[in-house]
Amino acid sequence: MSRRPLIGLSGRRWPVERVPHLPQGALQGEEIDLHLSEYPKGIAAVGGLPVQLTRDAEPADMVSRLDGLVMTGGADPDPTLYGEDPHPELGETERDRDDWELALIRAALERRLPMLCVCRGAQLLNIALGGTLVQHLDEADSHALWTTPRSDRCHTVRVSAGSKLSELYGDDIATNSLHHQAVDRPGRGVMVTGRAEDGVIEGFELDGRPEVLAVQWHPEMLAEQPDPAFAWLVDQARRFSS
Repeated sequence: MSRRPLIGLSGRRWPVERVPHLPQGALQGEEIDLHLSEYPKGIAAVGGLPVQLTRDAEPADMVSRLDGLVMTGGADPDPTLYGEDPHPELGETERDRDDWELALIRAALERRLPMLCVCRGAQLLNIALGGTLVQHLDEADSHALWTTPRSDRCHTVRVSAGSKLSELYGDDIATNSLHHQAVDRPGRGVMVTGRAEDGVIEGFELDGRPEVLAVQWHPEMLAEQPDPAFAWLVDQARRFSS
């Protein structure tokens, strides 16, 4: 039986005071690592071995042990990373996480590690390649749909013919939508391969880097599992490790 490929998952770190129902007095000053369970469930469902990464080790050292990487969703990236002042509608930022995840992305690109970047992860990949973000979409009401079920396929992404996205999903993808930011100016080598009907960038790939895929929606939250993007990543990771 072949070895299951080891897939690393990024995550958040919060002060314990932000997490309800914990004994605040005893744990005051402690920090909690947070990893949403749908990512590892999605990876495990298609034969991967998910592992949740810590920021208490060198990113390059961790990447050197992995067969694949998922850059997960979360807070808005710090706009100073791409040379802009904060927009009035900018959400919460976590600069320590930004720096850690950018180091993971750069180490993965250097090693040519298979990588799936989801929502914030896609935005950080674009930043790592010199691109910028739309800090707040004018059409945010049709993208940041936090009041609907996270598995609700509420809009359509139109996909470029011949792309990896089209190979995985076809010409159109019905997706959920949980973001108020998106890629603005694409970074070096970024090939936009998926757009919402209003033109917002929802998926991209990298020129000459078939091991990297980025999506703005959340495939881990969709009810129909396993998702093709996770199956693709685990297949790429299996090839990488062989």
